[in-house]
Amino acid sequence: MLVSVVVTTKNEEKNIERCFKSIEAQSYPLEEIEIIVVDNNSTDQTKKIAKEYTNKIFNYGPERSAQRNLGVKEALGKYVLYLDADMNLSEKVIEECVGECEQKGYIALYIPEKIIGKGFWVKVRNFERSFYNATCIDAVRFVRKDKFLQISGFDESLTGPEDWDFERRIKECGPVSCISQFLHHNESEFSFRQYLSKKFYYSGSFKRYIEKWGKSDKIVKKQLGFCYRYFKVFIEKGKFKKLLRYPVLTIGMFCLRVLVGLAYTLRVFLNGGEV
Repeated sequence: MLVSVVVTTKNEEKNIERCFKSIEAQSYPLEEIEIIVVDNNSTDQTKKIAKEYTNKIFNYGPERSAQRNLGVKEALGKYVLYLDADMNLSEKVIEECVGECEQKGYIALYIPEKIIGKGFWVKVRNFERSFYNATCIDAVRFVRKDKFLQISGFDESLTGPEDWDFERRIKECGPVSCISQFLHHNESEFSFRQYLSKKFYYSGSFKRYIEKWGKSDKIVKKQLGFCYRYFKVFIEKGKFKKLLRYPVLTIGMFCLRVLVGLAYTLRVFLNGGEV
């Protein structure tokens, strides 16, 4: 059963080889995996490194939604797994994904994510991310290609909430679930400036996302509302116990949430009161 792994890149020479090696190290048969790289005009050694692992390398942009859509169109596999270049797979990710879909009929799967890197704030980010797995703040990563094409893939007008939008539409095509294996997201050394800059940039598509689904939509209210994002997602289904178990990480996490909220408020202010 062929699986196509679509990796989107832009100047990722520091990360891309670790990603490829984790794909090659999968317990799933390597001959049943194809790697597709969709690069966005890298000026470093990204493409040169990629050529050592695959001959399916494309140059496309302007954002990752368009890159992923092109990658899936070029894919030959029944299933597609899309990754960012700074992500690495644990050994049995693809094996478990294929097994779950083939045996239980799922059309898409969440893959729990662990943030790795150096320093206290990376630990805080990983702690925060652990609360989001398989919630409406998360998004599926492994999907049947035919279902992906059925809904025309990612909305290329969105950058940031495109994962949320895709997940909502793919769920209309069939059941989804979450696997037990992890992928690792390498954030290296945490930078407040880079972190908040990225959040600020991605929030630029929130207005289009809200307009698409409606302000009164219950999932939009969860994803972008204060109550769920700052409280309920951290306490639902008994998760509050983890907050009590790790008080220092909990304090750090809420500090980050406040900073993200301030960045979002700044964007609203700069836009004259609009999201």
